[in-house]
Amino acid sequence: MRIYLVAGELSGDILGAGLMQALKRRHPDAEFRGIGGPRMLAEGLHSLYPLETLSVMGLVEVLKHLPELIKVRRHLRRDALAWQPDAMIGIDAPDFNLGLERQLRVTGIPTAHYVSPSVWAWRQGRVKSIAQSVDAMLTFLPFEAAFYARHEVPVAFVGHPLADELPLVNDRQVARSALGLSPTAPLLALLPGSRSNEIRFLGPTFLDSVAWLRERIPNLQVIVPAASPARREELEALLADHPARDIVVLCDGESRQAMTAADAVLLASGTAALEAMLCHRPMVVAYKMASATHWLAKRMVKTDWISLPNLIAQETLVPELVQDAASHEAIGAALLEWLDDDAKRQAMEARFAALHATLQRGASERAAEAIDALITHGRLPPREESA
Repeated sequence: MRIYLVAGELSGDILGAGLMQALKRRHPDAEFRGIGGPRMLAEGLHSLYPLETLSVMGLVEVLKHLPELIKVRRHLRRDALAWQPDAMIGIDAPDFNLGLERQLRVTGIPTAHYVSPSVWAWRQGRVKSIAQSVDAMLTFLPFEAAFYARHEVPVAFVGHPLADELPLVNDRQVARSALGLSPTAPLLALLPGSRSNEIRFLGPTFLDSVAWLRERIPNLQVIVPAASPARREELEALLADHPARDIVVLCDGESRQAMTAADAVLLASGTAALEAMLCHRPMVVAYKMASATHWLAKRMVKTDWISLPNLIAQETLVPELVQDAASHEAIGAALLEWLDDDAKRQAMEARFAALHATLQRGASERAAEAIDALITHGRLPPREESA
């Protein structure tokens, strides 16, 4: 079996390596070619370019590198046609990979895309182009699979790798002990984001929420995992003269440990919300951005929710406070509901554990099963994709 794989960033390299391992268990003599990083190389990929070749973010950066990216895609097309793989799989990087997938599919090479772009949230018209590019879309989340099924795009819900990685049963006390935190005092984990502008927009409001909560919960403790040394410096600067500084513990990384230790989590929207759900911890999601960005986002995004727990459940499980609604009083009041009501908190932890179980499917194995079926039978295996 010959598989052409193109990953565009480190997260894709991790996914690609897991998929290669699963495919090799089915086909020990499988060969792999395309673009990948160190993990995929270790599994036997022959990479024509460094992984960083496709890691271009932002409109200006993309435009600057566009001639090079076009040249790379043309080279990959020629190389794949010469090699004649049994299938080509694009891993994330949809702006690059979907075009290559379409070019190869018209020549008769089966194509799949692993990790759905957020087409269900904005620019939904892209689904027509996706349908012309892929024989199969492999999704992490059930609502994504339902979206593609409605648009008659062949789809396999494979589960989420993070759900496979995180345990269905975790221990709050063990996590607190590892972090040197009180075993009994109420604990809030605060994650204001991994980007500098998120710290700038959210950091002060999040810390003001902590001060507001402290007036109502005197023994509150707060842990803030810094995503990087640069973010730690920014957080330290915010804390220097803040009234809440003496109850805030900064740590480097350890975000999952911090969330597992916590009674509730305050975070920016993003993957961290999914991680908090997979740690089974109630949360409040808050986000602020530049006014012009918010104005544009409101007109482009076509979804009722911004946080993955609510999107996965297709109902409002956790509060979402955006822009003007994300005042420190509103955030504090929403957190207080979790911290003050043991029964409500425990019910949400149980709900999150159940959602975790629906996503813990062995994503790499299921993705390999889908690719195998696509190559062998020309179609995906039958399955209740939204189950």
